[in-house]
Amino acid sequence: MPEQISTPQPPRGLARLAFRLPIGLYRLGLGGLLGTRFLLLTHTGRKTGRVRQTVLEVVRYDREKSEFVVAAGFGPKSDWYQNLRARPQAVVQCGRRRWKMNVKFISPDRAGEELLDYGRRHPLALRELIRIMGFRAGDTPEEIREVGRRLSMVAFSPQG
Repeated sequence: MPEQISTPQPPRGLARLAFRLPIGLYRLGLGGLLGTRFLLLTHTGRKTGRVRQTVLEVVRYDREKSEFVVAAGFGPKSDWYQNLRARPQAVVQCGRRRWKMNVKFISPDRAGEELLDYGRRHPLALRELIRIMGFRAGDTPEEIREVGRRLSMVAFSPQG
């Protein structure tokens, strides 16, 4: 089974700035450059009540239903994840399209299957994601599923 050798830490300093640069692309109307691999999440801070934004990598996108699945790469202590737990309202922008979204927290078993599917479509990105999250895991489907089971994932589907 995969061993978590370190707890992922949110970026600080220049790394934080680099992680936040894609927000600027969306604000300039250039979010389309990121395609459907990333989305801009707008949510409400659980403590401040202020509007917050973050760009997240998309684990799965269903174009027909406009549904997205994302993972908390820095774990369930990620601010955006905790904010959604406290206030499950979100707006998602992908490219030039925006949706008010329903928020659903994914079960560990489904998260395992989502990560396995992601790995089939993006094997190099999966290896990097697993490394960033501090896991030591092989390439077997069961090890990938187990990493997924340990992740916190969220599904977004359009309201109405």
